[in-house]
Amino acid sequence: MKLGLLTAPFADTPLDKVADWASSEGFQALEIACWPKTSGPSRRYAGTSHIDVASISASQGKAIVAKLKKKGLEVSALGYYPNPLHPDKAHRKAVIEHLKQVIAGAGKMGVGLVNTFCGGDASQTLDANWKEAQKVWPDIIAFARDNGVKLAFENCPMIFSYDEWPGGHNIAYSPYIWRRIIETWKGEVGMNYDPSHLVWQMIDQSRFIREFGPHMFHVHAKDLMIDRDGLYERGIMSAGIGWQIPRMPGLGEVDWSGFFSGLYRAGYDGPVIIEHEDRRFEGTDEAVKRGFLLARDVLKPFVK
Repeated sequence: MKLGLLTAPFADTPLDKVADWASSEGFQALEIACWPKTSGPSRRYAGTSHIDVASISASQGKAIVAKLKKKGLEVSALGYYPNPLHPDKAHRKAVIEHLKQVIAGAGKMGVGLVNTFCGGDASQTLDANWKEAQKVWPDIIAFARDNGVKLAFENCPMIFSYDEWPGGHNIAYSPYIWRRIIETWKGEVGMNYDPSHLVWQMIDQSRFIREFGPHMFHVHAKDLMIDRDGLYERGIMSAGIGWQIPRMPGLGEVDWSGFFSGLYRAGYDGPVIIEHEDRRFEGTDEAVKRGFLLARDVLKPFVK
């Protein structure tokens, strides 16, 4: 295993500087955020463009990987997390076009994995969304295959605000859909596993890893705390809004010993990438770094 970080919180810091700091602090891998190179407001911890995949050449891509390797860092994946099943067709078209650019960029770099979301229309049922996914995703998967790239969906429901309620913006969050994904797109689509999303859904982590561990292509390390007062006030029908609190690893309710035990038993030996969404450690790069270092110290004893 190698411990690393997702570069998304360093939106205004060049990749070289992020890499220098990560390497100096003992991190071994980076998942590189590759949103479109645009300006204006974006979703929290989204919108970061550390590689402009729309304009990168194969030689430039290989040079980035080689430069990071000299610093002792591997690229675990390129990351872009939009909603490819968005009900607005123009929005959907735009994000799929950029996702394909990320895939092509990964191919040019020799990076074999792109992390993303399956997507979802919050107003539709899981089954209706799954039918739509079967129409949308085969073309993207074929494009990835042609570029020598595999895809990993994160198991995040994407329901943090009322514009995402009640169904969320990503259907690949529970065993109910994951069995279909694995059966339908055998070996070409796997999971980017994040244990924090199981906590508030009350899904058993150990059982989940036992069933889906062999299909995990990539792993995120993020913790989550349930605000019990918020849960009392809003109830489970709010689908986590107002009581799911992302935290740095070690500050929430994920059983990290059980997490790593399950991964080792499942045969997972890939990167473990810290994902930072903790409001207690943001606002400046120094605060973000403090959060990453706290997480590093919690997780490092398990990573061998």
